[in-house]
Amino acid sequence: MNIHLPRADVAEQTLAIIDELKGLEGPLLPILHALQDEFGYVPQESLPVIARELNLSRAEVYGVVTFYHDFREHPAGRHVLKLCRAEACQSMGGDRLADRAKALLGIDFHETTPDGGVTLEPVYCLGLCSCSPSAMLDGEVHGRLDDAALEALVAEARR
Repeated sequence: MNIHLPRADVAEQTLAIIDELKGLEGPLLPILHALQDEFGYVPQESLPVIARELNLSRAEVYGVVTFYHDFREHPAGRHVLKLCRAEACQSMGGDRLADRAKALLGIDFHETTPDGGVTLEPVYCLGLCSCSPSAMLDGEVHGRLDDAALEALVAEARR
C-alpha cells in the first residue's frame, strides 16, 4: 500500500489497474477494490481516469465509491477496527461498546487517531449475530465482546 505517490504516479497506477481489469464484465467494482488494495483508499485523482477509461461519468464513479461503505476516500490508519452496528449486536450491548471504543481511542466513527495508528469504522453486520456483539480488527473477526475483550483489541491495535 503506497499512500504517498505524486499525482502523476497515481494516474499511472490507476491506468495499469484499469488495463488489467477492464476486460471483466462489470469492471468498476474490481477496479475500485484493486485501487484500495494498492493505495489504502480510492484516490480522488483516480476517479476521472476511471470514468474516461470505462466511458462513465465522474458522477457515476463517485456515486459507487460513496455508496459502498468499504471504499475509503482517505487513507486509513495502520490498523482498522470495525464495530458491528447491526441490530443483534446493538441488542447485546454494541452501543455501549462503541461508546467505550470511541473513548479509548479518542475518536469517532470514520476517524483515525492522530498518530495514524487506528481507524474506527462502523460495519453493518459481520455475520456473527449469534456471537454478538462483534468486531473486526484488520480483517480478523472477534465475537462475544465485553469491555475487557474490547480493551485488549484496542491495546493490540495501538501497538
